[in-house]
Amino acid sequence: MSRRLLFKNVTHGFKSKLITLAGASIVYGSYATQPALYNDSRRARSGHLVPTDEKLSRGSKPHSLDESLTKEDAPNLETKMNSAASSDEDVPLFDSNDNAAWAAFSSHFATARASISSIPWSSLGDRIAGAVLPDWAQALPGYIQKLQLELSAKQGSLANEIWQEALDGDINPEIDIEAGVRFSKELCNEEKDFRMRRKRQTTKALARYLNIPDSEIDPEDVPTIAMCGSGGGLRALVAGASSYLSTQEVGLFDCVTYTAGVSGSCWLQTLYYSSLGGQRHNRVVDHLRQRISTHIAYPPAALDLFTTAPTNKFLLSGCVEKLKADPTADFGLVDVYGLLLAARLLVPRGELSVNPYDLKISNQRAYLARGEHPMPIYTAVRHEIPLNTPKNDLDKSDAPESLKQKAKEEAWFQWFEFTPYEFWCEELEAGIPSFAVGRKFKNGRSILQNNGFGQPEVKVPLLMGIWGSAFCATLAHYYKEVRPLIKGLAGFGGIGDLLEERNDDLVKVHPIDPASVPNFAFGLDETKLSPTTPKSIFSSEHLELMDAGMSNNLPIYPLLRNGRDVDVLIAFDASADIKTENWLSVADGYAKQRGIKGWPIGAGWPTGDAPEDLTQAELGQAEAASPQQAAGKIADIREARRQQSETTSEKEAELGYCNVWIGTTMERQSDDEPPHSKRVQADADWKLMDPDAGIAVIYFPFLPNPKVAGVDPDTSEFMSTWNFVYTPDDIDKVVSLARANFEEGKEQTKRTIRAVYERKKAKRLEREGEVRISNMRRQLRESGDHFV
Repeated sequence: MSRRLLFKNVTHGFKSKLITLAGASIVYGSYATQPALYNDSRRARSGHLVPTDEKLSRGSKPHSLDESLTKEDAPNLETKMNSAASSDEDVPLFDSNDNAAWAAFSSHFATARASISSIPWSSLGDRIAGAVLPDWAQALPGYIQKLQLELSAKQGSLANEIWQEALDGDINPEIDIEAGVRFSKELCNEEKDFRMRRKRQTTKALARYLNIPDSEIDPEDVPTIAMCGSGGGLRALVAGASSYLSTQEVGLFDCVTYTAGVSGSCWLQTLYYSSLGGQRHNRVVDHLRQRISTHIAYPPAALDLFTTAPTNKFLLSGCVEKLKADPTADFGLVDVYGLLLAARLLVPRGELSVNPYDLKISNQRAYLARGEHPMPIYTAVRHEIPLNTPKNDLDKSDAPESLKQKAKEEAWFQWFEFTPYEFWCEELEAGIPSFAVGRKFKNGRSILQNNGFGQPEVKVPLLMGIWGSAFCATLAHYYKEVRPLIKGLAGFGGIGDLLEERNDDLVKVHPIDPASVPNFAFGLDETKLSPTTPKSIFSSEHLELMDAGMSNNLPIYPLLRNGRDVDVLIAFDASADIKTENWLSVADGYAKQRGIKGWPIGAGWPTGDAPEDLTQAELGQAEAASPQQAAGKIADIREARRQQSETTSEKEAELGYCNVWIGTTMERQSDDEPPHSKRVQADADWKLMDPDAGIAVIYFPFLPNPKVAGVDPDTSEFMSTWNFVYTPDDIDKVVSLARANFEEGKEQTKRTIRAVYERKKAKRLEREGEVRISNMRRQLRESGDHFV
C-alpha cells in the first residue's frame, strides 16, 4: 500500500471517529453506545427522588438541582481542546437528591464530553490536524461544556429558568386544568363543533371551486373532503408541501375538512399551523428553502442553536420539562432526533426570533376557531407484542414455543392520533385532551406533580421525533430496505433466504427503542376499555410510540373513523416503495374488519395475475379473526402481494398521475366478497353519481414526469428518505414535479368532486321529495279525504 493511500485511510478513519463523537455529543453518545451505563445510572439514582410531601406553591423556588455549581465554573469557549480534557471534573453532576431521569441525563452529557476530550489533540501536528479535523472541531468541547452548564439547573441557569416557567400558570395555563380519560367511540365535542364551523367555510369554498353561485349550494350537499400525505422524511415534507401548494392555488385545499399525515407529512402540518408557515403553503415552501440546506445533525449549526438565546430555551424546554416532571421518563435517540428536527424546521431564517406559541399542538386550535382551515391529524403507532415475559426473552432459545408462536400470530400495531383537541386511540376507544399529553395518569385521572399542578403539555419538538422515527423500524423493515442489494450480491443469496425464513422473528425486534409518553390507560379498570384492548396497556406506565409508517405509510385509518364521514379522500403518496407496498390496498382488510361501508376494495397498484384472490383472502382473515390476529395475518398477505408485484410487468402495474376509485354502500345479499373497484376513467363520472356509490379515493403517486426533465423520485439521490439536505434548487425541482403531476389530474379531480356533490344533492332532493309526499298524505288523511 502506498504511503499516500495509507495516510488517506488513517485520516479518513480519524475523521469518522471525530464525526461519530460529535454526533454522540448531540445525541447523547453514551446512550446509543453504552446502554448498560445508562441503566446503571438510572438504578443508582432511582432511590433519590424529590420527597412527595414537599409541595411547591406558585412562585416559590423549585428544588435546586445543583447547589455546588457557581458561575465561575463556566468554561471559556476559547479554551484549547487539550485543556478542555483536564477540566471535565470541574463540571459536577446534578445533586443525588434529584430525580432518576434528570440524573441519568446529566450522566450522558458528562460521558459524551469525556469521549470528545479523550482524543489526543495536543499530540497532533498542525499539518495532520488540518488534514484530519474539520474547521468546527476545536469549538466542540466548549459547546458541550456550555450546554452542560446551562442544563445544570443551577440558580440562574437555563434549565432552572425553564422549570420555573413550567410552574407558571400564566405561561402554561393548562397546568391549572384537571384532565381525565374520555371513554367513547364518538368524536369529542370540540371536533363536532369544528365540523359545523368548517362546513360554513367549505360551502363557500366549494362554490368558488366549482364556479357555482353561493345561493345554489345547500351545505348538506357539500362533500366532506380529506387530504393526506405519506411518510418519507424530508422527501415527503417537501413533496407534500409542493402538492398541497398546488391544491391551494386552485382553491381545492379550501374545500378540505381534514388533513392527515405520517412522518414527514406530520412535519408539514406542524409548519402549516405555525407562525412560520402562516397557514399558506407557499410560505412553508419558502421557509424550507431557507432552512434545510444544512444537515439537521451538523454539529456547529445544531449546537449553536442549543447554546444561544433565544433558540436554546425554545428548543430545550420540552426536554427539561419531560425529565424534571417524570422521574421514570426515558430520553433517548428519538427525543434528540426531534430536537434536531425542530432546530432546522421550527427556527426561522436568521435564528434571532422564535415563537413559543408554536410549541404546543393544542395551540393550533386557534387556527380552527372559526373553521378557517382543515383540522390536522397527526399519527403514531404502538407495537403490541403480547408476551407475558420481557420481550427480550423472545430471543432465548429456551423460550416456550407456544409463547413464540403467540407473539408471531398476534403482534400488531395500534394507531394513535393527535389532533389540536385530543390524543385518542381507536382500539382503546378512549383518549385525553391534547393539552394533557405528557401527564401521568392513574385510574383515568391525571396525577398532579409534587407542586400541586399538572405537567405542561408535551412540546412539539419531541412529538416531531415520534412522528418521524422511521429508524425505530423492526429488523424486518430494515431488511426490506437492503434486500434488493443482498440478493444482487454473489454468494449472499443464502443469507437473504435465511433472513426471509426468520421474518416472523425480525418483525418483533426494534434495534432502536421508540420514544415514550405517559400512558393514560395505566391502572384503569379493564371493563372501561374495548374488549380488544391488550392486557399490557393496563400495566404499562408509558406508551412507546413510533412512526406510523411502520403499519401504513398513508394515514387512511383515522380518516375512516366513524363520525368523520369522509366522502372524498385525496392521497398524495411520496413513499419510497410506492409501487411495491401498495399502501392503499392495506386498508381493505381494515375496512372489512371494522365494518366500514363504502371503501373501494382493490384500490391501489395492480398486483398481477390474481389480485382478487389475494384481496379476498385478506378480507376473509379480517372477517374471521380478532383485530389483533387480523392485523398480523393481513401483514403476511400484504408481503405476499409485495413480492408478487415485483414480478409484475411494468405495463400491468402502471398507474397514472391521477387515479380515482369509487366504493359502494350497497348491501350484499350473499357472503361473497364485494367485487373489486375498478379505476374510474376520466370521462366516467356517471359511476361517481350512482346512488349506492361510496367513498371516492383520488390517488396522486409521486412519479417522474417528462415535463420536468432530470427529476425522478426513484433515482434522484437527494430524494432518498435518509437524505436531510435539500438545496433551494432541489426544492424548486420537487415543486415543479409536484405541480406538473397535479396539473395532469387537476380536471379529473374537479370532475370527481363535482360528481360527488351532484350525487349528494340528488339524494337530498329525493329525501325532501319523499318527505313532502309523506306530509301531503298525512294532511289529506287528517282532513278526511276519502280517496286516501
